[in-house]
Amino acid sequence: MQEPYNHALPPGYQLMDYQIDKVLSGGGFSYVYLAHDAHGESVAIKEYLPSSLALRKEGDKVEASSEETRASFRHGLKSFFEEGRALARINHNNIVRVLNFFRANETVYMVMHYEHGKSLQEYIQSHNEPVKETFVRSVFSQLLNGLREVHTHKLLHLDIKPANIYLRLDGSPVLLDFGSARQTLTDVQLRLPPSYTPGYAPPEQYFDRKQLGPWSDIYSVGASMYSCLMRTAPLAADLRSKEDTLVPATKAGAGIYSDRLLEIIDWCMQLDHLKRPQSVFTLQKALLEKIPHAPPKKSLFETLRKRFSVKA
Repeated sequence: MQEPYNHALPPGYQLMDYQIDKVLSGGGFSYVYLAHDAHGESVAIKEYLPSSLALRKEGDKVEASSEETRASFRHGLKSFFEEGRALARINHNNIVRVLNFFRANETVYMVMHYEHGKSLQEYIQSHNEPVKETFVRSVFSQLLNGLREVHTHKLLHLDIKPANIYLRLDGSPVLLDFGSARQTLTDVQLRLPPSYTPGYAPPEQYFDRKQLGPWSDIYSVGASMYSCLMRTAPLAADLRSKEDTLVPATKAGAGIYSDRLLEIIDWCMQLDHLKRPQSVFTLQKALLEKIPHAPPKKSLFETLRKRFSVKA
């Protein structure tokens, strides 16, 4: 059954101290708007509006789509508000800055600093070869500084992927779009869109959410690094759990990245959460190790010939 269409707030709409400029994105869980404040500074505003639970048919008010969904809508509303309040306490260069959060139109809004640049996903797709190892180590080492701060505040991201890793104009990364509130909503047994992205979500996000922890975000970090190598998302964890046909990074990236980085990627992507790095600090320590010997630069032909060669 197709979900009912939700109307976004129109350009020019005055939302508290902010004026909406345009819609940046909209989907199953929320709308994100580009807006500006009273001083003309650009901000991004995220509006809690899960399409399977709530509707805005016309006007600006949001309401539960039915009596059956009302309790779940309010449960998610509370989670979204609490997440905004928790994120507002984090002031870190590599984490999206939450400037304000408030209730209006019978829902909740989260106001964030608007970043200029492009996503890691766009960066990967703009290149015809794997992302360079020095770039991968630099971006993810910085990103882990921010993720470590998130975990210190007893929060999980739960939707780390290249599309949510934003590269500023100076090259520094910032982690966007937390999925924690969506995960809380999915815990309510209703027909809801997935709160995870196949290929980047760990198996416990599919099967046993009681096992979620820092190691869950670490799986997603490993999967994001894997995509820098392969230029595509890895095999989804639920499929890997049935039959793990994922080519290990140590095999797929031989001669492209150093052996140690490839080992780290495979370590992060272990299906058993107990076999992964258990903390961001542990992963950082490994990632910041000096590369013992950079792999010799090989042509793409040589790399493919080595990978697919068969002994007579």
